[in-house]
Amino acid sequence: MDWSIRFPHLGIYLEHVGKNFTVFGISIAYYGVIIAVGMLAGILLATYEAKRTGQNPDDYFDLAIIAIICSVIGARLYYVIFSWDLYKDNLWSILNLRQGGLAIYGGVIAAIITAVVFAKVKGLSFPRLADTAGLGLILGQIIGRWGNFFNREAFGGYTDGLLAMQLPVSAVRDSDISKELAEHIVEIGGVSYIQVHPTFLYESLWNLVLLVILLLIRKRKKFEGEIFLLYLAGYGIGRAWIEGLRTDQLLIPGTSVAVSQVLAVVLAVVSVMMLIILRKKAVSRKQQ
Repeated sequence: MDWSIRFPHLGIYLEHVGKNFTVFGISIAYYGVIIAVGMLAGILLATYEAKRTGQNPDDYFDLAIIAIICSVIGARLYYVIFSWDLYKDNLWSILNLRQGGLAIYGGVIAAIITAVVFAKVKGLSFPRLADTAGLGLILGQIIGRWGNFFNREAFGGYTDGLLAMQLPVSAVRDSDISKELAEHIVEIGGVSYIQVHPTFLYESLWNLVLLVILLLIRKRKKFEGEIFLLYLAGYGIGRAWIEGLRTDQLLIPGTSVAVSQVLAVVLAVVSVMMLIILRKKAVSRKQQ
Protein backbone atom coordinates (compact mmCIF):
# COMPACT_ATOMS: atom_id res chain seq x y z
CA MET A 1 0.00 0.00 0.00
CA ASP A 2 1.26 3.48 -0.88
CA TRP A 3 1.05 5.99 2.00
CA SER A 4 1.37 9.25 0.08
CA ILE A 5 -1.11 12.14 -0.02
CA ARG A 6 -0.73 14.84 -2.63
CA PHE A 7 -2.14 18.34 -3.20
CA PRO A 8 -0.81 18.87 -6.74
CA HIS A 9 -2.06 22.43 -7.32
CA LEU A 10 -0.62 23.60 -4.00
CA GLY A 11 2.70 21.88 -4.61
CA ILE A 12 2.33 19.76 -1.45
CA TYR A 13 3.53 16.15 -1.75
CA LEU A 14 3.49 14.08 1.45
CA GLU A 15 5.29 10.83 0.76
CA HIS A 16 4.34 8.97 3.93
CA VAL A 17 1.26 9.74 6.00
CA GLY A 18 0.65 6.71 8.17
CA LYS A 19 -2.55 5.81 9.98
CA ASN A 20 -0.75 4.66 13.13
CA PHE A 21 2.42 5.12 15.13
CA THR A 22 4.01 2.88 17.70
CA VAL A 23 4.93 3.67 21.31
CA PHE A 24 6.64 0.92 23.35
CA GLY A 25 5.35 -1.66 20.91
CA ILE A 26 1.77 -0.41 21.12
CA SER A 27 0.12 0.76 17.89
CA ILE A 28 -1.79 4.02 18.32
CA ALA A 29 -4.09 5.41 15.63
CA TYR A 30 -3.63 9.05 14.61
CA TYR A 31 -7.43 9.21 14.27
CA GLY A 32 -7.87 8.53 17.99
CA VAL A 33 -5.12 10.95 19.00
CA ILE A 34 -6.61 13.77 16.95
CA ILE A 35 -10.11 13.14 18.34
CA ALA A 36 -8.63 13.22 21.86
CA VAL A 37 -6.75 16.46 21.16
CA GLY A 38 -9.93 18.01 19.78
CA MET A 39 -11.87 17.02 22.89
CA LEU A 40 -9.20 18.44 25.21
CA ALA A 41 -8.99 21.71 23.27
CA GLY A 42 -12.78 22.02 23.36
CA ILE A 43 -12.88 21.49 27.13
CA LEU A 44 -10.19 24.11 27.70
CA LEU A 45 -12.01 26.68 25.57
CA ALA A 46 -15.33 25.99 27.32
CA THR A 47 -13.79 26.33 30.78
CA TYR A 48 -12.04 29.55 29.73
CA GLU A 49 -15.34 30.96 28.55
CA ALA A 50 -16.99 29.83 31.78
CA LYS A 51 -14.43 31.75 33.83
CA ARG A 52 -14.85 34.83 31.64
CA THR A 53 -18.62 34.84 32.15
CA GLY A 54 -18.55 34.15 35.88
CA GLN A 55 -19.62 30.52 35.73
CA ASN A 56 -18.14 27.56 37.56
CA PRO A 57 -15.54 25.88 35.28
CA ASP A 58 -15.90 22.64 37.25
CA ASP A 59 -19.42 22.27 35.84
CA TYR A 60 -17.92 22.07 32.36
CA PHE A 61 -15.30 19.53 33.37
CA ASP A 62 -18.11 17.38 34.81
CA LEU A 63 -20.22 17.87 31.70
CA ALA A 64 -17.27 17.03 29.44
CA ILE A 65 -16.64 13.67 31.10
CA ILE A 66 -20.25 12.59 30.61
CA ALA A 67 -20.76 14.25 27.22
CA ILE A 68 -17.61 12.76 25.67
CA ILE A 69 -18.70 9.23 26.54
CA CYS A 70 -22.25 9.83 25.33
CA SER A 71 -21.04 11.62 22.17
CA VAL A 72 -18.76 8.77 21.13
CA ILE A 73 -21.61 6.31 21.66
CA GLY A 74 -24.01 8.57 19.77
CA ALA A 75 -21.58 9.14 16.90
CA ARG A 76 -20.97 5.41 16.56
CA LEU A 77 -24.65 4.46 16.74
CA TYR A 78 -25.55 7.06 14.10
CA TYR A 79 -22.88 5.69 11.77
CA VAL A 80 -23.77 2.05 12.38
CA ILE A 81 -27.53 2.60 11.92
CA PHE A 82 -27.05 4.20 8.52
CA SER A 83 -24.23 1.82 7.48
CA TRP A 84 -25.86 -1.36 8.74
CA ASP A 85 -24.75 -3.46 5.76
CA LEU A 86 -21.14 -3.03 6.89
CA TYR A 87 -21.82 -4.49 10.33
CA LYS A 88 -24.79 -6.87 10.11
CA ASP A 89 -22.60 -9.90 9.41
CA ASN A 90 -20.05 -9.11 12.13
CA LEU A 91 -21.65 -7.38 15.11
CA TRP A 92 -18.39 -7.37 17.07
CA SER A 93 -16.95 -4.97 14.47
CA ILE A 94 -19.33 -2.33 15.83
CA LEU A 95 -17.00 -2.03 18.82
CA ASN A 96 -13.91 -1.50 16.65
CA LEU A 97 -13.37 2.27 16.46
CA ARG A 98 -9.76 2.09 15.28
CA GLN A 99 -10.75 2.32 11.62
CA GLY A 100 -13.03 5.33 12.10
CA GLY A 101 -16.77 5.18 11.67
CA LEU A 102 -17.95 8.05 13.87
CA ALA A 103 -20.64 10.36 12.50
CA ILE A 104 -20.31 13.92 13.80
CA TYR A 105 -24.05 14.57 13.81
CA GLY A 106 -24.64 11.56 16.04
CA GLY A 107 -22.11 12.97 18.48
CA VAL A 108 -23.65 16.45 18.38
CA ILE A 109 -27.15 15.10 18.99
CA ALA A 110 -25.93 12.99 21.91
CA ALA A 111 -24.02 15.97 23.34
CA ILE A 112 -27.09 18.21 23.21
CA ILE A 113 -29.28 15.62 24.93
CA THR A 114 -26.59 15.12 27.57
CA ALA A 115 -26.31 18.88 28.17
CA VAL A 116 -30.10 19.24 28.54
CA VAL A 117 -30.21 16.48 31.17
CA PHE A 118 -27.07 17.78 32.90
CA ALA A 119 -28.46 21.32 33.14
CA LYS A 120 -31.74 19.99 34.55
CA VAL A 121 -30.02 17.87 37.20
CA LYS A 122 -27.56 20.61 38.21
CA GLY A 123 -30.15 23.39 38.15
CA LEU A 124 -28.27 25.35 35.48
CA SER A 125 -29.53 27.42 32.57
CA PHE A 126 -29.35 25.22 29.47
CA PRO A 127 -29.18 28.16 27.02
CA ARG A 128 -26.24 29.65 28.91
CA LEU A 129 -24.61 26.24 29.20
CA ALA A 130 -25.09 25.67 25.46
CA ASP A 131 -23.55 29.03 24.55
CA THR A 132 -20.44 28.19 26.56
CA ALA A 133 -20.08 24.52 25.68
CA GLY A 134 -20.92 25.19 22.03
CA LEU A 135 -17.69 27.12 21.55
CA GLY A 136 -15.74 24.12 22.80
CA LEU A 137 -17.81 21.77 20.64
CA ILE A 138 -17.01 23.56 17.40
CA LEU A 139 -13.30 23.79 18.25
CA GLY A 140 -13.32 20.04 18.82
CA GLN A 141 -14.91 19.57 15.39
CA ILE A 142 -12.30 21.79 13.71
CA ILE A 143 -9.49 19.62 15.04
CA GLY A 144 -11.29 16.28 14.95
CA ARG A 145 -11.99 16.48 11.20
CA TRP A 146 -8.27 15.98 10.57
CA GLY A 147 -8.66 12.41 11.75
CA ASN A 148 -10.37 11.81 8.40
CA PHE A 149 -7.21 13.05 6.66
CA PHE A 150 -5.09 10.32 8.21
CA ASN A 151 -7.77 7.68 7.58
CA ARG A 152 -8.23 8.73 3.94
CA GLU A 153 -11.99 8.95 4.38
CA ALA A 154 -14.85 11.47 4.23
CA PHE A 155 -13.64 12.88 0.92
CA GLY A 156 -15.68 14.19 -1.99
CA GLY A 157 -16.01 13.50 -5.69
CA TYR A 158 -13.63 14.48 -8.46
CA THR A 159 -12.32 18.02 -8.65
CA ASP A 160 -9.47 19.80 -10.39
CA GLY A 161 -9.75 22.84 -8.15
CA LEU A 162 -6.99 24.54 -6.21
CA LEU A 163 -7.41 22.34 -3.11
CA ALA A 164 -7.75 19.05 -5.02
CA MET A 165 -6.27 16.12 -3.06
CA GLN A 166 -4.82 12.95 -4.58
CA LEU A 167 -5.09 9.67 -2.67
CA PRO A 168 -3.66 6.27 -3.68
CA VAL A 169 -6.41 3.90 -4.79
CA SER A 170 -4.85 1.19 -2.61
CA ALA A 171 -5.29 3.35 0.52
CA VAL A 172 -9.05 3.97 0.31
CA ARG A 173 -12.14 1.79 0.50
CA ASP A 174 -13.45 0.56 -2.83
CA SER A 175 -16.97 1.62 -1.82
CA ASP A 176 -15.82 5.26 -1.55
CA ILE A 177 -14.57 5.40 -5.14
CA SER A 178 -17.45 6.71 -7.22
CA LYS A 179 -17.81 6.09 -10.96
CA GLU A 180 -16.66 9.64 -11.63
CA LEU A 181 -13.53 9.18 -9.51
CA ALA A 182 -12.76 5.89 -11.26
CA GLU A 183 -12.96 7.64 -14.63
CA HIS A 184 -10.34 10.19 -13.56
CA ILE A 185 -7.76 7.89 -11.97
CA VAL A 186 -4.22 9.06 -12.76
CA GLU A 187 -0.95 7.14 -12.71
CA ILE A 188 2.02 8.87 -11.06
CA GLY A 189 5.26 7.02 -10.51
CA GLY A 190 3.54 3.68 -10.91
CA VAL A 191 0.88 4.54 -8.30
CA SER A 192 -2.82 4.94 -9.14
CA TYR A 193 -4.45 8.01 -7.56
CA ILE A 194 -7.96 9.36 -7.29
CA GLN A 195 -8.31 13.14 -7.19
CA VAL A 196 -10.94 14.38 -4.76
CA HIS A 197 -12.54 17.26 -2.91
CA PRO A 198 -10.86 17.31 0.56
CA THR A 199 -14.21 17.75 2.29
CA PHE A 200 -12.65 17.20 5.72
CA LEU A 201 -10.58 20.32 5.04
CA TYR A 202 -13.58 22.29 3.77
CA GLU A 203 -15.52 21.52 6.95
CA SER A 204 -12.57 22.25 9.22
CA LEU A 205 -11.99 25.64 7.57
CA TRP A 206 -15.73 26.45 7.52
CA ASN A 207 -15.96 25.73 11.24
CA LEU A 208 -12.83 27.77 11.93
CA VAL A 209 -14.40 30.82 10.28
CA LEU A 210 -17.63 30.16 12.18
CA LEU A 211 -15.77 29.92 15.51
CA VAL A 212 -13.98 33.23 14.88
CA ILE A 213 -17.33 34.90 14.13
CA LEU A 214 -18.90 33.47 17.29
CA LEU A 215 -15.97 34.61 19.43
CA LEU A 216 -16.20 38.12 18.00
CA ILE A 217 -19.92 38.54 18.62
CA ARG A 218 -20.41 36.59 21.85
CA LYS A 219 -20.05 39.70 24.01
CA ARG A 220 -22.89 41.38 22.10
CA LYS A 221 -25.45 38.59 22.15
CA LYS A 222 -29.05 39.64 22.80
CA PHE A 223 -30.21 36.55 24.69
CA GLU A 224 -28.87 33.39 26.31
CA GLY A 225 -28.64 30.61 23.74
CA GLU A 226 -28.02 32.94 20.80
CA ILE A 227 -24.42 31.82 20.28
CA PHE A 228 -25.43 28.17 20.26
CA LEU A 229 -28.25 28.79 17.77
CA LEU A 230 -25.83 30.67 15.53
CA TYR A 231 -23.47 27.70 15.74
CA LEU A 232 -26.25 25.28 14.77
CA ALA A 233 -27.36 27.50 11.88
CA GLY A 234 -23.83 28.13 10.58
CA TYR A 235 -22.74 24.54 10.93
CA GLY A 236 -25.94 23.30 9.31
CA ILE A 237 -25.49 25.56 6.27
CA GLY A 238 -21.88 24.46 5.79
CA ARG A 239 -22.62 20.80 6.34
CA ALA A 240 -25.55 20.82 3.90
CA TRP A 241 -23.20 22.02 1.15
CA ILE A 242 -20.21 19.86 2.06
CA GLU A 243 -22.23 16.68 2.58
CA GLY A 244 -23.47 16.93 -1.00
CA LEU A 245 -19.87 16.55 -2.24
CA ARG A 246 -19.01 13.38 -0.33
CA THR A 247 -18.86 9.90 -1.83
CA ASP A 248 -19.45 8.08 1.48
CA GLN A 249 -22.80 9.60 2.40
CA LEU A 250 -24.95 7.84 4.97
CA LEU A 251 -28.29 7.41 3.22
CA ILE A 252 -31.82 7.20 4.57
CA PRO A 253 -32.68 3.48 4.17
CA GLY A 254 -34.41 2.74 0.90
CA THR A 255 -33.55 6.12 -0.63
CA SER A 256 -30.64 7.93 -2.27
CA VAL A 257 -31.04 10.87 0.14
CA ALA A 258 -28.14 11.69 2.49
CA VAL A 259 -29.49 11.71 6.05
CA SER A 260 -26.89 14.21 7.29
CA GLN A 261 -27.70 16.62 4.48
CA VAL A 262 -31.41 16.54 5.32
CA LEU A 263 -30.66 16.96 9.01
CA ALA A 264 -28.31 19.87 8.25
CA VAL A 265 -30.95 21.72 6.22
CA VAL A 266 -33.65 21.17 8.86
CA LEU A 267 -31.28 22.24 11.65
CA ALA A 268 -30.23 25.39 9.81
CA VAL A 269 -33.81 26.42 8.99
CA VAL A 270 -35.15 25.79 12.50
CA SER A 271 -32.17 27.56 14.10
CA VAL A 272 -32.56 30.65 11.88
CA MET A 273 -36.29 30.80 12.64
CA MET A 274 -35.61 30.57 16.37
CA LEU A 275 -32.92 33.23 16.13
CA ILE A 276 -35.30 35.64 14.43
CA ILE A 277 -38.13 35.01 16.91
CA LEU A 278 -36.01 35.12 20.07
CA ARG A 279 -34.01 38.13 18.92
CA LYS A 280 -37.24 40.08 18.27
CA LYS A 281 -38.48 39.13 21.74
CA ALA A 282 -35.20 40.23 23.30
CA VAL A 283 -35.28 43.59 21.52
CA SER A 284 -38.93 44.06 22.49
CA ARG A 285 -38.21 43.39 26.15
CA LYS A 286 -35.33 45.85 26.08
CA GLN A 287 -37.56 48.58 24.65
CA GLN A 288 -40.26 48.14 27.33
